[in-house]
Amino acid sequence: MCDATAGDPISGLKWTHKSLRAVERELAGRGYEVSAPTISRLLQVRKYSLRVNHKRLAGKQSLGRDEQFRYIARQRKAFLRHGRPVISVDAKKKELIGQFKNPGRQWRRAPHEVQMYDFPHTAIGKAIPYGIYDIGRNTGYVVVGVSHDTPEFAVRAIRSWWVNVGRKRYSPHTQVLIEADCGGSNGNRSHAWQARLQDFADEFGLTITITHYPTGASKWNPIEHRMFNLISANWSGQPLESYETLLNYLKTTRSTAGFQCLARLDAKSDRTGRTVSKEEVARLRVRRHRSFPHWNYTIQPRVLKQSPS
Repeated sequence: MCDATAGDPISGLKWTHKSLRAVERELAGRGYEVSAPTISRLLQVRKYSLRVNHKRLAGKQSLGRDEQFRYIARQRKAFLRHGRPVISVDAKKKELIGQFKNPGRQWRRAPHEVQMYDFPHTAIGKAIPYGIYDIGRNTGYVVVGVSHDTPEFAVRAIRSWWVNVGRKRYSPHTQVLIEADCGGSNGNRSHAWQARLQDFADEFGLTITITHYPTGASKWNPIEHRMFNLISANWSGQPLESYETLLNYLKTTRSTAGFQCLARLDAKSDRTGRTVSKEEVARLRVRRHRSFPHWNYTIQPRVLKQSPS
């Protein structure tokens, strides 16, 4: 079996690529009659066992990663202390709508009958849940898109939260803190993301501060472990047969800590590949922070809203 055994010469860790039956056949060819169960016991004596891959290697970390975590925490604390809104945003994994397998289990007398293959062309459509988690209030808001996860869609979802929840809950505050990942539709390098946020700031006279989590640190974004995990657990094992089914599971997501969620469907079609002109970029009122300006910046309204007389 030595030709099928690999290992680490430094730590002494070893493993074999052969199955028990393959080892049994090879030993039989050498004149040793040993059954597969016996081989299993012998391997365990030699510290072998069936293992899966462990995700433990973080790779190269972004420069200033820990300092950025502390900066985000300070910004969050300052906003919350003054009663201002602090939201964590991100797009959840896309879902196929139809009779498709959903990971997880449910207490049922019979299993759900679902499609054998997850072919997109057999689906009713796809769902792109974009979440807004209110850190101070421990509440969620999800806008479900049907086409593409674009910066336009992401900001439209945030705008929907502000119109339906935020401005009523946080009046008369006009400063908002957004915590986001570095990639995707809300990436820190996306001019389209900043341009659409500028439109949002202009429309409502808001000053919007954005702090991004470093690359590879998205699991520390609060929305991941305070909202998305609850949603996944709520619809675990349930085929998302329709948009109504998906929205119902979003709206009924609860936690013992008092978390509640609102949800709505956004049927608007978004087009990918849109670019922002240099002229539009030049007109953005983006103020970069001294600490990690590529991750932290504030967008101010270009025209202050006039108070009603």
